Amino acid sequence: MNVLATIFNFISQQILNVPAYIIGLVAAVGLIALKKNVGQIISGALKAAMGYLILQAGASVVSGSLNPFGQLILKATGAHGAIATNEVIVAQAAKDFGASSAYIVVISFVLMLLLARFTPLKYVFLTGHHMVFMSTLLALVLSFGFGAKNSWLVVGLGAILMAVIMVATPSFAQPFMNRITGSDQIAIGHFGTLSYVVSGALGTVVGKKSKSTEDINFSKNTSFLRDSMVSTTVLMIVLYLVFAVIGAFALPAKVAFSVFPSAPKDYGAYFMAAFGQALQFGIGIAIILYGVRLILGELVPAFQGIAKKVVPGAKPALDIPIVFPYGSNASLIGFLSSFVGGLVALAVIAVWLGPMWGLALILPVPHFFGGGGAGVFGNATGGRKGAILGGFVTGIIITILPAMLMTVMGSYGLKNATFSDSDFCWYGLIAGKLSSFGPVAGTISLLIVAAVIFGLACLWQVKVVNKGWVPGAAHAAFIESVKKQEDAEREAERAAEKAAKKAAKAAAAAKA
Repeated sequence: MNVLATIFNFISQQILNVPAYIIGLVAAVGLIALKKNVGQIISGALKAAMGYLILQAGASVVSGSLNPFGQLILKATGAHGAIATNEVIVAQAAKDFGASSAYIVVISFVLMLLLARFTPLKYVFLTGHHMVFMSTLLALVLSFGFGAKNSWLVVGLGAILMAVIMVATPSFAQPFMNRITGSDQIAIGHFGTLSYVVSGALGTVVGKKSKSTEDINFSKNTSFLRDSMVSTTVLMIVLYLVFAVIGAFALPAKVAFSVFPSAPKDYGAYFMAAFGQALQFGIGIAIILYGVRLILGELVPAFQGIAKKVVPGAKPALDIPIVFPYGSNASLIGFLSSFVGGLVALAVIAVWLGPMWGLALILPVPHFFGGGGAGVFGNATGGRKGAILGGFVTGIIITILPAMLMTVMGSYGLKNATFSDSDFCWYGLIAGKLSSFGPVAGTISLLIVAAVIFGLACLWQVKVVNKGWVPGAAHAAFIESVKKQEDAEREAERAAEKAAKKAAKAAAAAKA
């Protein structure tokens, strides 16, 4: 008996307690379902587990580079600036809530497959890193609301909430995805869906007669912004150096120099330390993205294998970069518009709303992915106007909502930390507020919320999506008319050139 207890304790504490091992095990199950050979199963499981560990390592690098940045902002302006980065807050919470998060990921995935198999919401959410982020968020807020002794309630309710959001959000965005892709084959599986749906809806209002962004050709000098790694690092360098200059004027030299671990001795070394920390941030993001790609590269095929066996005909819900090829210019316009919108919202919060909310600094990564995706959605239904307005409003959303969420995160002891994408924020706020009612009232309230979201999604799927409604019809008709007009103009130009050549040839013949 003692031997059996020892074995169970080993499994629970040394295997299931480590999120990376859980991810590896799930990948192995998926590969077994695909009937892969032993070597492929071992390789896929190890790569998925290592991907999670690499992600955690990258988050540590990012956290290390951001500590001086936060200190610089605090000392130079007297304000608290929190960095809204999903990877960082997940890394902070992983130590205490990693095991609960891992259980929520696995159980919610099974529940999601059941919902997709037996309800109208036939979507299989395959964005693995967002599943980890959302499960950590739910484990965090529910654990504080219900208490440590209710860990299994946290896991069970968290899995239900996560399963519902994974099948509901792709349904709400599907009509817009059909407009973007021109088919009904893939769905969006990203927890920034609120921003994308808002952007697509705004596009239908403002862009009925707006030309597509894809008619714009960017110069070679700005095309480097298409590389998210470069744009993120460049903008981080700008932010770091701006606050370094402010710090140089606002602070005594000794105080300003003490911000950086290298303890610079003069202003030359001080500014280079700021530059170096910005590069460290870019390196950390590169490590994180590599880890994410490694996880996705192994988990997505494994999840697809499971889905094919269990849910025939379901649509894969994929990460937001899947839409970028449908609007490369729109993604860049959305990114820049989102960054401007974020600065405007940041100024509003700092000047008027600071006493109520925290100051959430949204760095370029969320703006690039969230704003870029919103630009594609806005362009699909409203052309250039839709891309600009959709990106701008997304910047406001992903600045204000994380600031509001900070009020919840701060009460959990996670100061200067918050999530960045819109769905993490609104779902986390609801879960955090309602779980504070306690295990009984909180559970009932959250189950009602989950039932309402699920019911609305089913109604939307049956009454709207399945009947083939696609938004932005007026814009699509305008684009079609523009293309016909352009074709007619080109045909007229070709005819005129042909006539001119014929006339010139005839004139030459007459002269001869």
